[in-house]
Amino acid sequence: MALLDVEELSVTFSRRGQRTVRAVDGVSFSVDAGQVVGLVGESGCGKSVTSLAIMGLLPRQPGLQVGGKAVFDGTDLLQLDDRSRRDIRGRDIAMIFQDPLSSLNPVIPIGLQVTEVLTRHRGLKGATAAKEAAQLLDRVGIPDPKRRLKEYPHQLSGGMRQRALIAMAVACQPRLLIADEPTTALDVTIQAQILELLKDLVRDSGTALVMITHDLGVVAGMCDTINVLYGGRVVETARRRPLFRQPRHPYTVGLLGSVPRLDAGRGERLNPIPGSVRDLLPWADGCAFAPRCTRRVDACVGEPPELVRTHDARSYRCVNPAPLPGVTPQPQPTEATGPAPAAEDEVEKA
Repeated sequence: MALLDVEELSVTFSRRGQRTVRAVDGVSFSVDAGQVVGLVGESGCGKSVTSLAIMGLLPRQPGLQVGGKAVFDGTDLLQLDDRSRRDIRGRDIAMIFQDPLSSLNPVIPIGLQVTEVLTRHRGLKGATAAKEAAQLLDRVGIPDPKRRLKEYPHQLSGGMRQRALIAMAVACQPRLLIADEPTTALDVTIQAQILELLKDLVRDSGTALVMITHDLGVVAGMCDTINVLYGGRVVETARRRPLFRQPRHPYTVGLLGSVPRLDAGRGERLNPIPGSVRDLLPWADGCAFAPRCTRRVDACVGEPPELVRTHDARSYRCVNPAPLPGVTPQPQPTEATGPAPAAEDEVEKA
């Protein structure tokens, strides 16, 4: 049994007089102990809302509806009351938020914010808690940790603030860690250090890690299994190497084709995905990616695409997937928004 098993998770926001927004629309994935699973996609595809729903951190407001299951070690997190959820959150499941400057309290010293976790879940107080907090800061690579405990978030660099968030997240040695864009707005050197730190934590403690990111470079170096999201649904799931070597869903092909490559020729242009993430169909009316897809055919509109599972533990939602390298694609009656060969060329490059 997986440590975390998310089944048909849905999050809907509705407001009187406005269109109902289905931010997450039937997301399913699982995470085993010691495994790194990636949730990948453009901004607005539902990655962060998925993590907040699992953690029970979505703001309570009229019109919010959360459905499906998020079973953690046999317990459905979505069915817990607030007190039970707080007991699990921080102790068994922890989250590293995207922006440390807004996630940390600006008027409370770093030390007090770290020791709060230790007091709440481990019962440590006073000098004992402060000593443990200093050890945590030292563990995540913050120099002179005793002095840093007395400083405020604005006195730390961006990398140090992110490390402080990681220290808070791992203070109770959680069994599941959710990292929401942990390297956003950091320079590449600090990014590499943060990712290496997360790798060490997973390897040393056996913690399961859900990595939420739009950066395929992070995915290539971190994740065992990757879930590609679009329009609030998982459109492709595969192991890391097969996904990068042979992407099947056109959206995955587009994401890979838009990434700069070191082996690209001089002056070679990137191949961005046309349109924006707002140009989508409701899943009930067909494939949400159809308005932007270069491989669109008539069957893409009318009914939602079924989930196709293959023998290599891969799955994807597409009626006209990108062909495998070396396989001649069959002609399809198409009303594509662009030439299909462009997507096939990107498969070869990927």
